[in-house]
Amino acid sequence: MAAEISKKLPMKIVSWNVNGIRACYKKNLVQFVQEHKPDILCLQETKAHLEQVEEATRKLGYAQSIWSSAVRKGYSGVATFFNDPLNQHHLGTGTKEYDSEGRFVITEHKDFDLYNIYFPNGGSGEERHNFKQSFLKDLLKHLKSELAKGKKIIVVGDYNVAHKEIDVYDPVELSTESGFLPEEREWMDQFLNLGFIDTFRHFHETTKDRYSWWSYRELARVGNRGWRIDYVCISKNLLKNLKSADVLDAVEGSDHCPVVAELEF
Repeated sequence: MAAEISKKLPMKIVSWNVNGIRACYKKNLVQFVQEHKPDILCLQETKAHLEQVEEATRKLGYAQSIWSSAVRKGYSGVATFFNDPLNQHHLGTGTKEYDSEGRFVITEHKDFDLYNIYFPNGGSGEERHNFKQSFLKDLLKHLKSELAKGKKIIVVGDYNVAHKEIDVYDPVELSTESGFLPEEREWMDQFLNLGFIDTFRHFHETTKDRYSWWSYRELARVGNRGWRIDYVCISKNLLKNLKSADVLDAVEGSDHCPVVAELEF
């Protein structure tokens, strides 16, 4: 009897702003990994240096992990967990003012380059608003250059930008809030027009009330007063590989929930 050939499962990429990896680890981070089994797990706002976390947290059961931590302790930070071998990795795009805040892990995989990014929050005042706008502009320039080389790129993370009116619970009230300002929404248009696809919207074009972040204040999650600001976006040359995408809004453990996309190679 011929041996049955098992079909290779799609690659599952999960992105999650955990709002402190040490806090999330004590809640349900391990259980989430065991249940959902991401092939690549990208975390943002880890708020920790590698030496500050327990051994089990450093790799979460994966063969490899790459961390980028802010110079300032307890702030920002991203980490990417995976099993497959890498070509190489980078902890930024070469701009010191961004890279010192631990906002990038860029990993070069066999079939794509993966950008795990924690975008700045511009809500604390004019200085951080301007910092965020510069970050967005410079990132767009960098990605345009990489796409021109024919790169296949996946950009995941907490973008801190909601794109369309259906991506926030109250578009009128929030239209003057950082993260939903006209210039930030325009940047999202430019980013997608550059050659990227919002994987969730590709499958759920008009779906409402699906969010990835809820303010801890006023029990916003209970009333689903949220924003969709976490994304898995792919360059258009990966569209043929895209199989599914979703917002895992039933998963708790942070003020954000994970987002996921599956691609087949």
